[in-house]
Amino acid sequence: MSRPPMDASANRPLSPDLPARRKPVHDILAGAGLRPTRQRLALGELLFRGCDRHVTAERLYDEAAAANLSVSLATVYNTLHQFTDAGLLREIAVDGARVYFDTNVSDHHHFLIEEDGELYDIPGARVTVADLPTPPKGLRIDRVDVVVRLRREEGEEG
Repeated sequence: MSRPPMDASANRPLSPDLPARRKPVHDILAGAGLRPTRQRLALGELLFRGCDRHVTAERLYDEAAAANLSVSLATVYNTLHQFTDAGLLREIAVDGARVYFDTNVSDHHHFLIEEDGELYDIPGARVTVADLPTPPKGLRIDRVDVVVRLRREEGEEG
Protein backbone atom coordinates (compact mmCIF):
# COMPACT_ATOMS: atom_id res chain seq x y z
CA MET A 1 0.00 0.00 0.00
CA SER A 2 1.40 3.39 -0.89
CA ARG A 3 1.36 6.24 1.56
CA PRO A 4 -0.95 9.20 1.08
CA PRO A 5 0.64 12.33 -0.43
CA MET A 6 2.49 14.26 2.24
CA ASP A 7 2.83 17.94 3.13
CA ALA A 8 6.60 17.98 3.49
CA SER A 9 6.63 21.27 5.40
CA ALA A 10 4.51 19.81 8.20
CA ASN A 11 5.26 16.07 7.75
CA ARG A 12 1.60 15.14 7.54
CA PRO A 13 -0.66 13.66 4.88
CA LEU A 14 -2.51 15.97 2.56
CA SER A 15 -6.27 15.63 2.64
CA PRO A 16 -7.43 17.04 -0.71
CA ASP A 17 -11.08 16.36 0.10
CA LEU A 18 -10.91 18.35 3.35
CA PRO A 19 -10.87 22.16 3.28
CA ALA A 20 -7.98 24.04 4.83
CA ARG A 21 -8.88 26.06 7.90
CA ARG A 22 -8.66 29.72 7.01
CA LYS A 23 -10.43 31.21 10.02
CA PRO A 24 -8.08 33.00 12.46
CA VAL A 25 -7.29 30.90 15.54
CA HIS A 26 -8.54 33.74 17.77
CA ASP A 27 -11.97 33.40 16.12
CA ILE A 28 -11.90 29.58 16.33
CA LEU A 29 -11.23 29.73 20.07
CA ALA A 30 -13.75 32.49 20.74
CA GLY A 31 -16.39 30.61 18.73
CA ALA A 32 -15.81 27.55 20.94
CA GLY A 33 -16.14 29.61 24.12
CA LEU A 34 -12.43 29.46 24.98
CA ARG A 35 -10.50 32.48 26.17
CA PRO A 36 -7.74 33.10 23.60
CA THR A 37 -4.73 33.00 25.92
CA ARG A 38 -1.22 33.36 24.53
CA GLN A 39 -0.53 29.64 24.91
CA ARG A 40 -3.87 28.54 23.41
CA LEU A 41 -3.33 30.87 20.46
CA ALA A 42 0.21 29.61 19.88
CA LEU A 43 -0.76 25.93 20.09
CA GLY A 44 -3.88 26.60 18.01
CA GLU A 45 -1.72 28.12 15.27
CA LEU A 46 0.30 24.90 15.16
CA LEU A 47 -2.79 22.70 15.21
CA PHE A 48 -5.19 24.47 12.89
CA ARG A 49 -2.96 25.67 10.08
CA GLY A 50 -3.60 24.13 6.70
CA CYS A 51 -5.00 20.61 6.34
CA ASP A 52 -6.57 18.50 9.04
CA ARG A 53 -4.09 16.42 10.98
CA HIS A 54 -3.51 13.96 13.80
CA VAL A 55 -1.07 14.78 16.59
CA THR A 56 -0.01 13.33 19.89
CA ALA A 57 0.71 15.64 22.80
CA GLU A 58 4.39 14.77 22.52
CA ARG A 59 4.50 15.61 18.80
CA LEU A 60 2.77 18.96 19.40
CA TYR A 61 5.16 19.69 22.27
CA ASP A 62 8.12 18.99 19.93
CA GLU A 63 6.60 21.29 17.28
CA ALA A 64 6.14 24.01 19.90
CA ALA A 65 9.75 23.66 21.03
CA ALA A 66 10.95 23.83 17.41
CA ALA A 67 8.91 27.04 17.00
CA ASN A 68 10.55 28.47 20.16
CA LEU A 69 7.27 28.47 22.10
CA SER A 70 7.70 28.32 25.83
CA VAL A 71 5.14 25.72 26.94
CA SER A 72 5.40 22.68 29.16
CA LEU A 73 4.24 19.22 28.14
CA ALA A 74 1.57 19.49 30.86
CA THR A 75 0.28 22.71 29.25
CA VAL A 76 0.14 20.96 25.87
CA TYR A 77 -1.88 18.08 27.37
CA ASN A 78 -4.22 20.48 29.19
CA THR A 79 -4.74 22.57 26.06
CA LEU A 80 -5.44 19.54 23.90
CA HIS A 81 -8.05 18.32 26.40
CA GLN A 82 -9.60 21.82 26.61
CA PHE A 83 -9.82 21.96 22.80
CA THR A 84 -11.37 18.46 22.79
CA ASP A 85 -13.92 19.39 25.46
CA ALA A 86 -14.82 22.48 23.39
CA GLY A 87 -15.41 20.34 20.28
CA LEU A 88 -12.38 21.60 18.35
CA LEU A 89 -10.54 18.28 18.44
CA ARG A 90 -11.49 14.63 18.52
CA GLU A 91 -9.55 12.27 20.78
CA ILE A 92 -8.60 8.95 19.19
CA ALA A 93 -7.26 6.30 21.56
CA VAL A 94 -5.58 3.59 19.50
CA ASP A 95 -4.27 1.65 22.49
CA GLY A 96 -3.47 2.27 26.13
CA ALA A 97 -0.24 4.08 25.32
CA ARG A 98 -1.13 6.15 22.24
CA VAL A 99 -3.72 8.90 22.08
CA TYR A 100 -4.05 11.12 19.04
CA PHE A 101 -5.92 14.39 18.70
CA ASP A 102 -7.64 14.91 15.36
CA THR A 103 -8.49 18.35 13.99
CA ASN A 104 -11.14 16.73 11.77
CA VAL A 105 -14.11 16.35 14.12
CA SER A 106 -16.47 15.02 11.42
CA ASP A 107 -17.72 11.42 11.36
CA HIS A 108 -14.85 9.32 10.02
CA HIS A 109 -12.56 6.43 10.88
CA HIS A 110 -8.81 5.80 10.68
CA PHE A 111 -6.03 3.71 9.23
CA LEU A 112 -3.10 3.23 11.62
CA ILE A 113 0.26 2.20 10.16
CA GLU A 114 1.64 0.05 12.97
CA GLU A 115 5.35 0.44 12.13
CA ASP A 116 5.49 4.21 12.43
CA GLY A 117 2.33 5.07 14.35
CA GLU A 118 0.94 7.32 11.60
CA LEU A 119 -2.81 7.80 11.52
CA TYR A 120 -4.77 8.56 8.32
CA ASP A 121 -8.44 9.39 7.79
CA ILE A 122 -10.94 7.02 6.22
CA PRO A 123 -14.05 8.93 5.11
CA GLY A 124 -17.02 8.05 7.34
CA ALA A 125 -19.19 6.69 4.55
CA ARG A 126 -16.60 4.06 3.63
CA VAL A 127 -17.00 1.96 6.80
CA THR A 128 -20.21 0.36 7.96
CA VAL A 129 -20.62 -1.03 11.46
CA ALA A 130 -23.68 -3.25 11.85
CA ASP A 131 -25.36 -5.14 14.66
CA LEU A 132 -24.12 -3.01 17.53
CA PRO A 133 -25.22 -4.24 20.94
CA THR A 134 -28.03 -2.47 22.74
CA PRO A 135 -26.49 -0.18 25.35
CA PRO A 136 -27.46 -0.50 29.01
CA LYS A 137 -30.59 1.35 30.15
CA GLY A 138 -30.06 5.09 30.43
CA LEU A 139 -27.14 5.10 27.97
CA ARG A 140 -26.92 5.70 24.24
CA ILE A 141 -24.21 5.09 21.68
CA ASP A 142 -22.50 8.41 21.01
CA ARG A 143 -20.18 7.29 18.21
CA VAL A 144 -18.18 4.31 17.02
CA ASP A 145 -14.49 4.71 16.22
CA VAL A 146 -12.92 2.19 13.87
CA VAL A 147 -9.13 1.98 13.65
CA VAL A 148 -7.91 -0.29 10.86
CA ARG A 149 -4.37 -1.39 11.68
CA LEU A 150 -2.01 -1.77 8.73
CA ARG A 151 1.43 -3.30 8.30
CA ARG A 152 3.65 -2.74 5.31
CA GLU A 153 4.12 -5.70 3.02
CA GLU A 154 7.59 -7.24 2.89
CA GLY A 155 9.90 -5.10 0.78
CA GLU A 156 7.68 -1.99 0.92
CA GLU A 157 9.16 1.20 2.32
CA GLY A 158 7.35 4.10 3.97
